[in-house]
Amino acid sequence: MHDQPQPAPPTAPDLFTWEFASNPYPAYAWLRDHAPVHRTTLPSGVEAWLVTRYADARQALADQRLSKNPAHHDEPAHAKGKTGIPGERKAELMTHLLNIDPPDHTRLRRLVSKAFTPRRVAEFAPRVQELTDQLIDAFLDKPEEQGTADLIHEFAFPLPIYAICDLLGVPREDQDDFRDWAGMMIRHGGGPRGGVARSVKKMRGYLAELIHRKRSDPGDDLISGLIRASDHGEHLTENEAAAMAFILLFAGFETTVNLIGNGTYALLTHPDQRARLQQSLAAGDTGLLETGVEELLRFDGPVELATWRFATEPLRIGGQDIAAGDPVLVVLAAADRDPARFPDPDLLDLSRTDNQHLGYGHGIHYCLGAPLARLEGQTALATLLRRLPDLQLAVDPEELRWRGGLIMRGLRTLPVTFTPPAR
Repeated sequence: MHDQPQPAPPTAPDLFTWEFASNPYPAYAWLRDHAPVHRTTLPSGVEAWLVTRYADARQALADQRLSKNPAHHDEPAHAKGKTGIPGERKAELMTHLLNIDPPDHTRLRRLVSKAFTPRRVAEFAPRVQELTDQLIDAFLDKPEEQGTADLIHEFAFPLPIYAICDLLGVPREDQDDFRDWAGMMIRHGGGPRGGVARSVKKMRGYLAELIHRKRSDPGDDLISGLIRASDHGEHLTENEAAAMAFILLFAGFETTVNLIGNGTYALLTHPDQRARLQQSLAAGDTGLLETGVEELLRFDGPVELATWRFATEPLRIGGQDIAAGDPVLVVLAAADRDPARFPDPDLLDLSRTDNQHLGYGHGIHYCLGAPLARLEGQTALATLLRRLPDLQLAVDPEELRWRGGLIMRGLRTLPVTFTPPAR
């Protein structure tokens, strides 16, 4: 009796292609099933481990043997500078919450967390609503192309920029400069060259100068709070304050841009869920809005991969041996579609309540700004659906393009049509 021929082993899907960027979820499902902790070569040339199952991801995010400090990774020469924020390899900008471990992380996080208390965020709600309405008014009042808008560039992008500028204490007259610099970074976030490096340099210089000004004329804002803390023995250097302001701006706007953009896109392509939410809001019930934003974070969240971690010693994740110094990337988008944790994970259900998604991370690096991002996401989506009830995509979904890049997941544009309200 002859042996039966064995089936050929399944081949890993192509990662980091444009097709993958448009819809990475089938590839992530394959990895969860066949290679849940998968070593791959990233577009930069760096080799890293991808962690794709929910239980492994949650464990890795809280494992203190996985350091945030890039000093634990000896990069190959050709990959230098390709594991951080665009243009941000300067030492004075490296000391921030995404790149440090306890005890420095504990000290800096304690200082900044005062800006994101439930009371402080609740006090900020009227300003977020005001900004949201102003941006919608702006594209309703366009004399040309009435009834159309690009919800990324005209709405989802400027809203969190202006909000985080207000929170930091950037004067209103300077905020359009921040919008321009941030726009350059979000459009060309693939490397530290050209316009991105110039934008980072301008932003860094501006923040250093603003910190210097606020030291003599403080206000009721986050930068002034950081300065006051450092003047009262918390030992926050001006470089640390500038780095903190920079990372809060960087992390605090792009994630919310993508939450609003991806969330709106999901609602527009799931009309039954969108109709449920509109009916709920019309009845004055915000419960579905609150669970709905959490579901949108799980279903197609703004952060595809958690920021870099580096093994400080040999360890095992999901049965896979990881060597000291190896980079580890936790794939939040894959973990949040894991059927072992979420029933029907590919189904968008705005009323899903058992929803401990990892969209804002887990452990000591859980996103500090999550309460503000939730407020902005809920306000933006509710206001869009209320003021533009017949909002529709202006193009076929296949025509939309997703931005390249490892960490963030977001649309380049989101063209829509709507009936302008009668004046």
